[in-house]
Amino acid sequence: MAIASINPATGEVLKTFEPLTASQIEAKLQLAENTFHTFRKTTFAERARMMNKAAEILESEKDALAKLMTLEMGKTLRSAVDEAVKCAWGCRFYAENAERFLADEIVETTASRSYIHYQPLGPILVVMPWNYPFWQVFRFIAPGLMAGNVGLLKHASNVPQCALKIEDIVRRAGFPEGAFQTLLIGVKEVDGILNDSRVEAATLTGSEQAGVEVGMSAAKRVKKVVLELGGSDPFIVMPSANLDDAVATAVKARVVNNGQSCIAAKRFIVADEIADKFERAFVAKMEALKVGDPFDEKTDVGPLATPGAVQSLQADVQKSVDAGARVLTGGKPNGGPGNFYPPTVLTNVPKNSPAGCEELFGPVASIFRVKNADEAVRVANDHRYGLGASAWTNDERERTLFIDELESGMVFINQMVVSDPRMPFGGVKRSGHGRELSVNGIREFTNIKTVWIR
Repeated sequence: MAIASINPATGEVLKTFEPLTASQIEAKLQLAENTFHTFRKTTFAERARMMNKAAEILESEKDALAKLMTLEMGKTLRSAVDEAVKCAWGCRFYAENAERFLADEIVETTASRSYIHYQPLGPILVVMPWNYPFWQVFRFIAPGLMAGNVGLLKHASNVPQCALKIEDIVRRAGFPEGAFQTLLIGVKEVDGILNDSRVEAATLTGSEQAGVEVGMSAAKRVKKVVLELGGSDPFIVMPSANLDDAVATAVKARVVNNGQSCIAAKRFIVADEIADKFERAFVAKMEALKVGDPFDEKTDVGPLATPGAVQSLQADVQKSVDAGARVLTGGKPNGGPGNFYPPTVLTNVPKNSPAGCEELFGPVASIFRVKNADEAVRVANDHRYGLGASAWTNDERERTLFIDELESGMVFINQMVVSDPRMPFGGVKRSGHGRELSVNGIREFTNIKTVWIR
């Protein structure tokens, strides 16, 4: 079955690709293995030169790359430009810091010399989603290749042109042909590739179910895997917060990337004392957002990535309403062509409804009212996901409480959750394990070797 690139704003088929055959997959696996044995011996300076070149390409071609992202998955053009620039930042960050992050660490022992030595693992399978088609991939490329590994990308099937363009950028930056390869394959081929002895580990960003399947597949082969999965991030607002800032950021945090982000705020947990004011202001700002053509610079929210995403989101909203939730705005797909869904706000959300216990991947916000900070923590933690959390308060005791007690991999105070190359990115509970970015991310796919000399 052909892999299709489809414009989510119009439904137009842009281009189709035939999946790789078994012999083509074998050739790419062997090329990755052969390349690794030479690439791992390159110096950090050589890798940094190529990584900085990749950053230059990303910046100089940001407009064309942004157009491609917008065409394939529907993000607004201005956010797609920002994504290309952010990828360049990630490349430069690791070009500058990789050697320091992976330098030998002396440890004082009874040996005449003992230290920790970091070495690359080999070919890594990179399974990535469509929602940030460049950034998610460069979150591996920059640390992974700077560490001396090589990558095999299985990108989401609805962004094949982005996947091929990323391989092209890496190659034009000067990296050897097998350092990073795109595999245009279906999901069913992933298990066989993980079973191949030449593939040493895997990293996946995607749904919880995808993480379970890849995690189990890797576990059967005793292979390392980093999983960044779903999130239903809480956004807590307490009475001491600057309410205007909190509301403005809440809207941005919910509809970022058309609402299709694992770290988008999804559950808005607000103190009773200010809940009415927050709700009125939040609904008004959500209703004021412009939904439409992602190429229009005035558009705030573009289409969802696929027709199935609209159908799934509407089904979850309807189930939540049937269970007792109340719609304050939105709640039904827009008519006409394209995968558009209006910014939606739900309140009185039952815990066991989809809006209360699942991840709604689209511009749908759920509001929960609580008496105090302690109850806010209980509501926030009463979920199987633990990716990020945002808490708005100017009370020092509450800040400490949220930092210490929120069950999440990331806590942001008076700021929406974002990814930053300088800081670790990842979650706990069913949101996955392992970390991307920062010093932690580059060490995930290394052999942390103990060296003891007597």
